[in-house]
Amino acid sequence: MEIFTLLETLEETIENSRTMPFTNKGLVDKEELLDLIKEIRIKLPEELKQAKWVKEERTRILVEAQKEGEDIVKEAENRIIAMIDEHEITRKAYEQKTEIIETANEMAREIANGTKNHADELLAGIEDVLEETLRIIQNNRKELK
Repeated sequence: MEIFTLLETLEETIENSRTMPFTNKGLVDKEELLDLIKEIRIKLPEELKQAKWVKEERTRILVEAQKEGEDIVKEAENRIIAMIDEHEITRKAYEQKTEIIETANEMAREIANGTKNHADELLAGIEDVLEETLRIIQNNRKELK
């Protein structure tokens, strides 16, 4: 990702800056740091767009899983209606219906949980990057002041 490259460049610029004698303070090129910060700001919206996409994709997958589950339930109900002719067939149909519904519900839960976990991992990664970027920027601003 370009933002990491920019952050590494920012870090290298600070690390390679000349230090003032008898202090831990560094002399940096203000314009260069401001340009890097500006580039980071330009790149951040893309990360935010990705987070939004992940959220929307998660919602879409959940809706799709719910629809698929409903379709499976409807299919099971249709099978049951077609098998009502005989008592034994009816009993088996109810067993199958329950089994299919349980399977569909379990599949929907697994899909939903997997989607939530995946979205959470992506958002957590983006959050970490943004927090680290903010921390670096705040530290740089403090040093500049």
